[in-house]
Amino acid sequence: MPPVNNAGSADLDRASAVLQGARAEEIMQWAVEQYAPNIALSCSFGGASGMVLVDMAVRLDVADKLEVYYLDTGLLFEQTYELVSEVERRYGIRVSAFRPDQTVDEQAEQYGDKLWERNPDLCCSLRKVEPNFAALEGKRCWITGVRRDQSRARSKTSIVSWKPGFGIVKVNPLALWSSSQVWEYIRTHQVPYNPLHDKGYPSLGCTVCTRKIEPDSVDPRSGRWPGFAKTECGLHMNG
Repeated sequence: MPPVNNAGSADLDRASAVLQGARAEEIMQWAVEQYAPNIALSCSFGGASGMVLVDMAVRLDVADKLEVYYLDTGLLFEQTYELVSEVERRYGIRVSAFRPDQTVDEQAEQYGDKLWERNPDLCCSLRKVEPNFAALEGKRCWITGVRRDQSRARSKTSIVSWKPGFGIVKVNPLALWSSSQVWEYIRTHQVPYNPLHDKGYPSLGCTVCTRKIEPDSVDPRSGRWPGFAKTECGLHMNG
Protein backbone atom coordinates (compact mmCIF):
# COMPACT_ATOMS: atom_id res chain seq x y z
CA MET A 1 0.00 0.00 0.00
CA PRO A 2 1.26 3.51 -0.77
CA PRO A 3 2.63 5.57 2.11
CA VAL A 4 1.40 9.11 2.62
CA ASN A 5 4.10 11.48 3.77
CA ASN A 6 1.85 14.50 4.26
CA ALA A 7 -1.68 15.74 3.72
CA GLY A 8 -0.87 17.16 0.29
CA SER A 9 -3.44 16.51 -2.39
CA ALA A 10 -0.91 14.79 -4.66
CA ASP A 11 -0.08 12.14 -2.07
CA LEU A 12 -3.74 11.60 -1.22
CA ASP A 13 -4.81 11.43 -4.86
CA ARG A 14 -2.09 8.90 -5.53
CA ALA A 15 -3.13 6.78 -2.57
CA SER A 16 -6.80 6.95 -3.59
CA ALA A 17 -5.98 5.84 -7.15
CA VAL A 18 -3.91 2.86 -5.98
CA LEU A 19 -6.46 1.83 -3.36
CA GLN A 20 -9.27 1.64 -5.90
CA GLY A 21 -8.06 -1.87 -6.63
CA ALA A 22 -7.90 -2.86 -2.95
CA ARG A 23 -10.43 -4.66 -0.80
CA ALA A 24 -12.27 -2.58 1.80
CA GLU A 25 -10.43 -4.46 4.54
CA GLU A 26 -7.10 -3.51 2.99
CA ILE A 27 -8.14 0.14 2.78
CA MET A 28 -9.07 0.20 6.45
CA GLN A 29 -5.84 -1.57 7.41
CA TRP A 30 -3.87 0.97 5.40
CA ALA A 31 -5.63 3.88 7.10
CA VAL A 32 -4.93 2.48 10.56
CA GLU A 33 -1.27 1.84 9.73
CA GLN A 34 -0.91 5.39 8.42
CA TYR A 35 -2.77 7.34 11.09
CA ALA A 36 -3.35 5.37 14.31
CA PRO A 37 -3.84 6.28 17.07
CA ASN A 38 -5.14 9.63 15.77
CA ILE A 39 -7.94 8.07 13.75
CA ALA A 40 -11.73 7.94 14.16
CA LEU A 41 -14.50 5.87 12.60
CA SER A 42 -17.92 7.48 12.46
CA CYS A 43 -21.00 5.28 12.52
CA SER A 44 -24.50 6.74 12.60
CA PHE A 45 -26.10 3.45 13.73
CA GLY A 46 -28.80 4.47 11.29
CA GLY A 47 -27.11 3.22 8.16
CA ALA A 48 -25.96 -0.24 7.11
CA SER A 49 -22.54 0.85 5.82
CA GLY A 50 -21.34 2.03 9.21
CA MET A 51 -22.21 -1.31 10.74
CA VAL A 52 -20.07 -3.06 8.13
CA LEU A 53 -17.12 -0.84 9.04
CA VAL A 54 -17.47 -1.49 12.77
CA ASP A 55 -17.61 -5.24 12.20
CA MET A 56 -14.67 -5.01 9.79
CA ALA A 57 -12.54 -3.12 12.32
CA VAL A 58 -13.20 -5.78 14.94
CA ARG A 59 -12.42 -8.63 12.52
CA LEU A 60 -9.18 -6.91 11.52
CA ASP A 61 -8.31 -6.51 15.20
CA VAL A 62 -7.85 -2.76 14.83
CA ALA A 63 -10.91 -1.56 16.76
CA ASP A 64 -8.70 -0.72 19.73
CA LYS A 65 -6.53 1.50 17.54
CA LEU A 66 -9.29 3.90 16.49
CA GLU A 67 -12.22 5.69 18.10
CA VAL A 68 -15.69 4.58 17.05
CA TYR A 69 -18.16 7.39 17.57
CA TYR A 70 -21.62 8.68 16.69
CA LEU A 71 -23.34 12.04 16.82
CA ASP A 72 -26.13 12.03 19.38
CA THR A 73 -28.39 14.85 18.25
CA GLY A 74 -30.87 14.17 21.04
CA LEU A 75 -33.44 13.38 18.36
CA LEU A 76 -32.41 9.89 17.28
CA PHE A 77 -34.74 6.92 17.04
CA GLU A 78 -34.93 4.70 20.11
CA GLN A 79 -33.82 1.78 17.93
CA THR A 80 -30.64 3.70 17.12
CA TYR A 81 -29.71 4.07 20.77
CA GLU A 82 -30.52 0.40 21.36
CA LEU A 83 -28.21 -0.59 18.50
CA VAL A 84 -25.33 1.36 20.06
CA SER A 85 -25.76 -0.67 23.26
CA GLU A 86 -26.02 -3.92 21.32
CA VAL A 87 -22.79 -3.20 19.44
CA GLU A 88 -20.93 -2.43 22.64
CA ARG A 89 -22.10 -5.69 24.18
CA ARG A 90 -21.47 -7.84 21.13
CA TYR A 91 -18.07 -6.50 20.15
CA GLY A 92 -16.76 -5.49 23.54
CA ILE A 93 -15.92 -1.97 22.39
CA ARG A 94 -16.74 1.46 23.72
CA VAL A 95 -18.63 3.78 21.40
CA SER A 96 -18.16 7.51 22.00
CA ALA A 97 -21.13 9.87 21.76
CA PHE A 98 -20.69 13.51 20.78
CA ARG A 99 -23.57 15.85 21.51
CA PRO A 100 -24.51 19.46 20.68
CA ASP A 101 -23.73 22.24 23.12
CA GLN A 102 -27.47 22.84 23.53
CA THR A 103 -30.28 20.49 24.38
CA VAL A 104 -33.28 20.52 22.05
CA ASP A 105 -35.15 22.76 24.53
CA GLU A 106 -32.23 25.17 24.86
CA GLN A 107 -31.97 25.38 21.09
CA ALA A 108 -35.68 26.18 20.91
CA GLU A 109 -35.24 28.98 23.42
CA GLN A 110 -32.59 30.64 21.27
CA TYR A 111 -33.77 29.85 17.74
CA GLY A 112 -37.45 29.11 18.18
CA ASP A 113 -39.35 25.85 18.38
CA LYS A 114 -38.81 23.13 15.74
CA LEU A 115 -35.89 24.77 13.98
CA TRP A 116 -35.67 21.75 11.67
CA GLU A 117 -39.00 22.73 10.10
CA ARG A 118 -37.83 26.26 9.29
CA ASN A 119 -34.08 26.03 8.78
CA PRO A 120 -32.90 22.41 8.64
CA ASP A 121 -29.42 23.45 7.46
CA LEU A 122 -28.86 25.48 10.61
CA CYS A 123 -30.30 22.70 12.77
CA CYS A 124 -27.95 20.13 11.21
CA SER A 125 -25.04 22.51 11.64
CA LEU A 126 -25.77 22.95 15.34
CA ARG A 127 -26.64 19.36 16.15
CA LYS A 128 -24.35 17.39 13.81
CA VAL A 129 -21.62 19.41 12.12
CA GLU A 130 -20.42 21.26 15.20
CA PRO A 131 -20.31 18.10 17.36
CA ASN A 132 -18.35 16.42 14.57
CA PHE A 133 -15.63 19.05 14.95
CA ALA A 134 -15.35 17.97 18.58
CA ALA A 135 -15.26 14.30 17.58
CA LEU A 136 -12.39 14.89 15.16
CA GLU A 137 -10.36 17.22 17.35
CA GLY A 138 -6.78 15.96 17.49
CA LYS A 139 -7.45 13.32 14.83
CA ARG A 140 -5.56 12.98 11.55
CA CYS A 141 -7.90 10.59 9.77
CA TRP A 142 -11.67 10.11 9.58
CA ILE A 143 -13.12 6.81 8.33
CA THR A 144 -16.71 6.94 7.06
CA GLY A 145 -19.19 4.65 5.32
CA VAL A 146 -20.01 7.04 2.48
CA ARG A 147 -20.61 5.27 -0.85
CA ARG A 148 -20.92 6.57 -4.39
CA ASP A 149 -24.23 4.81 -4.99
CA GLN A 150 -26.00 6.49 -2.06
CA SER A 151 -26.89 9.70 -3.88
CA ARG A 152 -25.93 11.96 -6.76
CA ALA A 153 -24.09 14.25 -4.35
CA ARG A 154 -21.88 11.31 -3.32
CA SER A 155 -21.33 9.86 -6.80
CA LYS A 156 -17.74 11.12 -7.03
CA THR A 157 -16.67 10.10 -3.54
CA SER A 158 -12.94 9.35 -3.35
CA ILE A 159 -11.48 6.51 -1.35
CA VAL A 160 -8.95 8.92 0.16
CA SER A 161 -9.23 12.70 0.15
CA TRP A 162 -8.53 15.84 2.13
CA LYS A 163 -11.59 17.16 3.95
CA PRO A 164 -10.97 20.92 4.08
CA GLY A 165 -13.95 21.78 6.26
CA PHE A 166 -12.63 19.62 9.08
CA GLY A 167 -8.95 19.79 8.16
CA ILE A 168 -8.52 16.03 8.08
CA VAL A 169 -7.80 13.09 5.79
CA LYS A 170 -11.03 11.27 5.00
CA VAL A 171 -11.07 7.59 4.06
CA ASN A 172 -14.13 5.85 2.61
CA PRO A 173 -13.35 2.10 2.42
CA LEU A 174 -16.80 1.30 0.97
CA ALA A 175 -16.84 4.09 -1.62
CA LEU A 176 -17.10 1.65 -4.52
CA TRP A 177 -19.47 -0.81 -2.84
CA SER A 178 -23.10 -1.22 -3.83
CA SER A 179 -26.02 -1.55 -1.44
CA SER A 180 -26.26 -5.25 -2.31
CA GLN A 181 -22.63 -5.76 -1.32
CA VAL A 182 -23.26 -4.08 2.01
CA TRP A 183 -26.22 -6.31 2.78
CA GLU A 184 -24.41 -9.41 1.58
CA TYR A 185 -21.64 -8.66 4.08
CA ILE A 186 -24.19 -8.09 6.84
CA ARG A 187 -25.92 -11.39 6.15
CA THR A 188 -22.67 -13.35 5.77
CA HIS A 189 -21.19 -12.09 9.02
CA GLN A 190 -24.50 -11.69 10.89
CA VAL A 191 -23.79 -8.05 11.61
CA PRO A 192 -26.38 -6.30 13.79
CA TYR A 193 -28.24 -3.45 12.10
CA ASN A 194 -31.02 -1.01 12.83
CA PRO A 195 -34.35 -2.90 12.69
CA LEU A 196 -36.05 0.11 11.11
CA HIS A 197 -34.28 -0.79 7.86
CA ASP A 198 -36.76 -3.65 7.59
CA LYS A 199 -39.69 -1.26 8.02
CA GLY A 200 -39.18 1.13 5.13
CA TYR A 201 -36.33 3.26 6.50
CA PRO A 202 -33.16 2.56 4.46
CA SER A 203 -31.52 5.75 5.74
CA LEU A 204 -32.05 7.02 9.27
CA GLY A 205 -31.27 10.33 10.85
CA CYS A 206 -33.30 12.27 13.40
CA THR A 207 -36.90 11.26 14.10
CA VAL A 208 -38.16 14.72 13.13
CA CYS A 209 -36.49 14.66 9.70
CA THR A 210 -36.82 11.02 8.62
CA ARG A 211 -39.79 9.35 6.97
CA LYS A 212 -40.46 5.98 5.39
CA ILE A 213 -39.75 5.90 1.69
CA GLU A 214 -42.15 4.76 -0.99
CA PRO A 215 -41.75 1.05 -1.86
CA ASP A 216 -40.82 1.88 -5.46
CA SER A 217 -38.37 4.68 -4.59
CA VAL A 218 -34.95 4.39 -6.23
CA ASP A 219 -33.40 6.94 -3.86
CA PRO A 220 -32.64 5.42 -0.44
CA ARG A 221 -32.23 8.91 1.02
CA SER A 222 -35.58 10.23 -0.21
CA GLY A 223 -37.01 9.88 3.28
CA ARG A 224 -34.56 12.40 4.71
CA TRP A 225 -35.69 16.02 5.22
CA PRO A 226 -39.07 15.54 3.50
CA GLY A 227 -40.41 18.72 1.98
CA PHE A 228 -36.95 20.20 1.41
CA ALA A 229 -34.48 19.95 -1.46
CA LYS A 230 -31.88 19.16 1.19
CA THR A 231 -30.13 15.79 0.78
CA GLU A 232 -27.11 16.15 3.09
CA CYS A 233 -26.65 17.18 6.70
CA GLY A 234 -23.39 18.93 5.84
CA LEU A 235 -20.88 16.44 7.23
CA HIS A 236 -19.87 15.10 3.85
CA MET A 237 -20.19 18.20 1.69
CA ASN A 238 -17.07 19.62 0.06
CA GLY A 239 -15.62 22.86 1.38
